[in-house]
Amino acid sequence: MTEPQPPQHPQYPQYPQYPQYPPPQAPGGGYPGGYPPPPPQPYSGYSPPPVGPKNGLGIAALVVAIIALISVVGGVVLGIVAVILGFLGWQRAKRGEATNGGIAIAGIVLGILSSIEALVVIALSVWVFNEVGGTDYMDCLSKAGSDQEAAQQCVDKFQDRVEDQFSVTITTPAPPTP
Repeated sequence: MTEPQPPQHPQYPQYPQYPQYPPPQAPGGGYPGGYPPPPPQPYSGYSPPPVGPKNGLGIAALVVAIIALISVVGGVVLGIVAVILGFLGWQRAKRGEATNGGIAIAGIVLGILSSIEALVVIALSVWVFNEVGGTDYMDCLSKAGSDQEAAQQCVDKFQDRVEDQFSVTITTPAPPTP
């Protein structure tokens, strides 16, 4: 019997070995071509974490509208800002990016109401000012100029007119005694 021979591997021809050179460096040691390598790609086995709803615009619309409703002075401007923010928040809710469409609509409604309220208060203030002789008082003060006695007569005349118009008595508080 003959002994089995170990398996023989085919012999491949030997090629000459070439020296390995490092890749060329850009001037100044930067990246070749002037661009850095791309960032590593995320692992494809997992999806990115879910993004929460973007409810900021709707909430901001409601907060600004409430402030506008309370502060009559900035009511018109803040009311318009609340309406704009409310519409932007409502659009986000319609696209599914936010979950507070009702709050955005409340901001729109309160923003409109605060603008109307501010305009009504301004109109009433101007009407009352003209009704009690505010324009006459302003004319009297401009004619008095820097004359303190004439200015005091204007104040007294205006005060008498307000007291007669509204049947009230306006008193000047006494200065505190030390």
